[in-house]
Amino acid sequence: MALRAGLPTWVCGMSAHYPDFDFRWCGFGFNLRWKPKAKWECCCLDVLAQRAITPIEDEKPVTSPEVQQESPKTIHRQFHKDLNLLPKPLSATDLSSSPDGSSKVRVAYQGIPGAYSEAAALKAYPKCETVPCEQFEAAFQAVELWLVDKAILPIENSVGGSIHRNYDLLLHHRLYIVGEVRMAVNHCLLGLPGVQIKELKRALSHPQALAQCEMTLSNLGIIRVGADDTAGAAKIIAAGASRDTGAVASARAAEIYGLDIIAEKIQDDEDNITRFLILSREPTIPGTGREYKTSIVFTLEEGPGILFKALAAFTLRGISLTKIESRPRRKYPLRVVNDPCKGSAKYFHYLFYIDLEASMAEPRTQNALTHLQEIATFIRILGCYPVDNTIS
Repeated sequence: MALRAGLPTWVCGMSAHYPDFDFRWCGFGFNLRWKPKAKWECCCLDVLAQRAITPIEDEKPVTSPEVQQESPKTIHRQFHKDLNLLPKPLSATDLSSSPDGSSKVRVAYQGIPGAYSEAAALKAYPKCETVPCEQFEAAFQAVELWLVDKAILPIENSVGGSIHRNYDLLLHHRLYIVGEVRMAVNHCLLGLPGVQIKELKRALSHPQALAQCEMTLSNLGIIRVGADDTAGAAKIIAAGASRDTGAVASARAAEIYGLDIIAEKIQDDEDNITRFLILSREPTIPGTGREYKTSIVFTLEEGPGILFKALAAFTLRGISLTKIESRPRRKYPLRVVNDPCKGSAKYFHYLFYIDLEASMAEPRTQNALTHLQEIATFIRILGCYPVDNTIS
């Protein structure tokens, strides 16, 4: 998303959508401070507002030259007859189309039809129109440009861990978390029709999916080869890979692309759950009549025990934290600390993402953020939404 010249990037994520909060320009940016009449007073930021964040380069998965160069020995005849009619994924540089004006919810996801993210979108909005995107970046931009209403993107997996790319993009885009989808992921080993498991030498899939099936594939003697996404791997196999190459993807991907399911539930951990975030242009207005979850990101000043003090701001007020994730600041990765005894030392400078079980409308949350603001150099609210907006 292009940044307008002269405007700071490091600002508070709350906006005029919340009627009880007041934000004003002051100097180079916003800072957070709770006032007695439910107002936020803004103060000048120091280094944080001096330079804009530059987009992070997309992480390109490893591809296999061996698979690309091999000529297909057998092109199966059950290839999906409408494959060319499937939606073409949007790219970050090809977002010029506009919605058709229908009332149906349009939901963007990364991947192609048959991806787990598409299944998560249909789980959250059963009657929605799903819009595939080539990259996570394109899904964010599709919402910002009003091409779609929502985006559903994976944020962490119970086996593979966090999706760091999406944590970074949450900070680089002005979208709000308005809900979650938790979905059990059952990986299948797919192959061309008639292929037996003993014939397979390689398996294509997204690196996260391959990591979740690492032990199973190793025991079978199958080499893991990275691809853009799980459904994309299935499509590559269906388009004419050799018979000794399979894919790790969903059962729905096998149905769409005309592949055989050679083995089901091949993930190493049976309880394999992925958590997806629902993103929107408009935030959910927080209340107090139900349980809420709030997501924030912040950076801290230097000092001994500074992270302990930050977390204590919530602990002292009985606020439970369900997630904490640290990411290096790409623009300012190092910070210099001057010690009179030891001299100068350089340390990594981190962003901390935290999920807490409390509503922004609660006084205890407001007091905790006021406490945090005393030692934080930057705070942004990523979203505040009812816990029952979590779809399991």
